[in-house]
Amino acid sequence: MKEISKLMDYRPDIKVVDATLRDGGLVNDFYFSDEFVKDLYNANLRSGVDYMEFGYKADKEMFDVNKFGPCKFCDDDYIRSIVGENNTDLKIAVMADVGRCNYKNDIHDRSETPIDLIRVATYIHQIPTAVDMIEDAKKKGYEVSCNIMAISTAQEGDLRAALDILGKSPVDVFYIVDSFGSIYPEQMARLAAVYTEFADKYGKKVGIHAHDNQKLAFANTIEAVGDGVDWLDATYSSMGRGAGNCAMELLLGFLKNPKYNVYPVLQFIEKHMNKLREEGIVWGYDLQYLMTGLLNQHPRTAIQFTKEGRKDYAEFYKEIIAQE
Repeated sequence: MKEISKLMDYRPDIKVVDATLRDGGLVNDFYFSDEFVKDLYNANLRSGVDYMEFGYKADKEMFDVNKFGPCKFCDDDYIRSIVGENNTDLKIAVMADVGRCNYKNDIHDRSETPIDLIRVATYIHQIPTAVDMIEDAKKKGYEVSCNIMAISTAQEGDLRAALDILGKSPVDVFYIVDSFGSIYPEQMARLAAVYTEFADKYGKKVGIHAHDNQKLAFANTIEAVGDGVDWLDATYSSMGRGAGNCAMELLLGFLKNPKYNVYPVLQFIEKHMNKLREEGIVWGYDLQYLMTGLLNQHPRTAIQFTKEGRKDYAEFYKEIIAQE
């Protein structure tokens, strides 16, 4: 059982990361208005959020710039158009996906950009390339985290080997990523124990990025906080791929550090997030995402089910069971 002080008190080491533009951008191809992004930046400033993730550093040879909004590519000039020189306590982050970015060319020296943190996203079989990206970003002067995706499908032995390799790299933070929204809190506790074992061994921090397929993103994030995980991802109104993520409004309402203030988040949601839904942007918990979460499957089939406007949930369940 958790010590009550771990949930009633606060740790100054906690860092909250807003992933709305990046994970939420997967829902609308990153087409956010400048007003939306500027208001989000200001809401994060006022609410005490520690990092704002602007999106991906995607390779423009792989992805057509005419088919995505600017947060897919996070050019330095675009970020500056929103934040200026960002002379604030809020730090700027971008994600670099292994195999989907030209990191040697597109990620410039830290001294030349408004970006503070590079978040390397990798599958467990891509760890050697992830390490090269981490080393490249560190040499350029950045803070660096590593998000190991689809961790619910990994063997514990492979996970331990990956964390040991990452521990020897200059990465700052290891991330537990529940990509399929299939992990339960008791499993999260065991994962956190493995991650913190290697984090303590190598002097790293641990983070969590949760998905809400079983409506457990917030619960898993709370569990992780009690288990010593310090870096916490969230999005406004849970906006994210498929079922979405841990809701920022829930997380800031839970955290006891007086530096965090949920009120600006509520103001932003009132002005912008409800409008997105009214415009037809769809995300959030629904039965199709529950099913893929229960089966520990990638939500791509559920996303397609949603795009097609299907409501034949029982038939969909039969279809995905057949893939097992």
